[in-house]
Amino acid sequence: MISFLIALAALLIGYFLYGSFVEKVFGADSKRPTPAISKADGVDFIPMPTWKVFMIQFLNIAGTGPIFGAIMGAMFGPASYLWIVFGCIFGGAVHDYMTGMLSVRHGGVGYPEIVGKYLGEGTKKVMLAFSVLLLLMVGAVFVYSPAVILGGMTDGWFGSAFTASMFWVGIIIVYYIIATLLPVDKIIGRIYPIFAISLLFMALALGICLLVKWPGIPEVWQQGSFSMNGPAAPFFPCLFITIACGAVSGFHATQSPLMARCIKDEKLGRPVFYGAMICEGIVALIWATVASWFFYDGGAATLGAEGVTDAPTIVKTVAPAWLGIVGGILALLGVVAAPITSGDTAFRSARLIIADFLHFDQKPMRNRLLVSIPLFALAGLLLWYNIADANGFNKIWGYFGWANQTLAVFALWTITVFLTVSKPRGSWYFLIGLIPAVFMTSVCATYIAIAKIGFNLPADWHYAIGLIAAVVSLGLFIWWHRYRGRKDA
Repeated sequence: MISFLIALAALLIGYFLYGSFVEKVFGADSKRPTPAISKADGVDFIPMPTWKVFMIQFLNIAGTGPIFGAIMGAMFGPASYLWIVFGCIFGGAVHDYMTGMLSVRHGGVGYPEIVGKYLGEGTKKVMLAFSVLLLLMVGAVFVYSPAVILGGMTDGWFGSAFTASMFWVGIIIVYYIIATLLPVDKIIGRIYPIFAISLLFMALALGICLLVKWPGIPEVWQQGSFSMNGPAAPFFPCLFITIACGAVSGFHATQSPLMARCIKDEKLGRPVFYGAMICEGIVALIWATVASWFFYDGGAATLGAEGVTDAPTIVKTVAPAWLGIVGGILALLGVVAAPITSGDTAFRSARLIIADFLHFDQKPMRNRLLVSIPLFALAGLLLWYNIADANGFNKIWGYFGWANQTLAVFALWTITVFLTVSKPRGSWYFLIGLIPAVFMTSVCATYIAIAKIGFNLPADWHYAIGLIAAVVSLGLFIWWHRYRGRKDA
C-alpha cells in the first residue's frame, strides 16, 4: 500500500509540474480564439462550460479501459504501478494534451489531419483508414459487450440470454445513431457528466476502502514482486498493451479533437486534456490495487471467487461487497454505461474524421447521414462476425489492443516532429515526444512480432526485437533530424 500512496502522489505532482512544463513548451495562449468560438456551428463546434468539457473528455477516453486493463495488468505484479505512473505522466497525458491542442491550433481538425500535416499526406491517408477501422472495432465491441451483460441480467424477460442480448444490441445501436447525429450538447453534453461523476465516485469510494482496509499487497521493492503468477505472456511487451487507457492509448487521439472543438480558451487545455488523463491514471491505479488484493492477498477467497480472472466478474464481485447497494449500481454503470459512452463517441469521431478528409460540411443533417450510414453498415458487419464466431470478441479485441497502441505511436511521432520544427534549432524539447515515441514503437513492433494474431515468432525473442525496433526508429529520427538541418542550411 505504500507503493500505492507513492504512485498516487506522483500522478498528482506530475500534473502540476510536468503538466505545466508541457503547457509552457506548447505555448498555450489565451489570446488566440479557439475553434469553439471562431467556427461555432451549433453541431460539433460548441463552446461549453469547462467542467462539462472535462467530464466528457474523461468519459470519452476512459470507458472501461482504466478498470478492465488495470485489473488484467495487475496480474503482472507491482510493475503495473510503474507503467501507470510513468506512462501516464510522460506518455499518455502528453499524448492527449498535444493531440488536443494541435487540433485546437489547426481549427479543430481530427487525428489524421494532424498526422498528415507533420508526417506527410501518405501517412495521413494510412491513418485515416487505420483510425476509422479502429473506431469501428471500438463501436462494434462496445455494442456487443454491454449487450451481453444486460442480456444476462434480463434473460427472464425474453426467454433466453441470447434473445435478450439481441434486444439490447438493437437498443444500443439506436442510441449510437442518435448520439452520432445530434449536436454534441444535446445528448453527450447532458448525460456524460452524470456517468463521469459516477465513475469518479466509484473510484474514490474504492480508494477510501483501500485506505481503511490497508491490504497487505506486494510492494514494488519487494523481492519477487515482478514475477507474480500473471498471464502466460512476456512482461515486455504485453503489460504495455494490456494497460493502455490507464497509461498510453492511441484511441484518445481520436477523442481529444472532439473536445478541442468545445473549449473556450487554450489555457483550459491542461486541465481538460492533461488533467483527464491523470484522472484516468488514478482510476487505473485504484483498480490495479484492488485487483492486487483480489489476486495476491486473499481477496478472491474472502469473496468466494477463487479462480476468477476475468475483469467484469471481478468488478461485479468487489464493488458490491465493498460498497453495498450503491456499489452494485455504480459497478453496473462502470461495466455497462462506460463502454456505451466510448462507443458512441467512437462513431462520432469516425464521422468527423471522414467529413474532415472529404471537406464535407456537417451542419446539414443530410450530410451527417451520408457519412454515418456507411459507417453503421460496416460496424454491423463487424458486429455480425462478433456474434457468429464464438471467439469473435477476443479476436477483435486482440487486434484492437495492438491497433490502439500503434495509433499512439503515430501520434507520438507527430508530436516529436511538431516540437522539432516549431521550436528553435538546438532546443531539446522534442525529447518530450521522442522518448515515449521510441518506447511505444518498440512495444508495438515486439507485440505484433510475437503475438498469435501477428507473426507468432518465439516469445523469448521479445527483448531482442524490442531493442532492434528502438534502435532503428531512433536512428531514422536522427537521420531525418540531420537531413532537415542540411536542407535548411
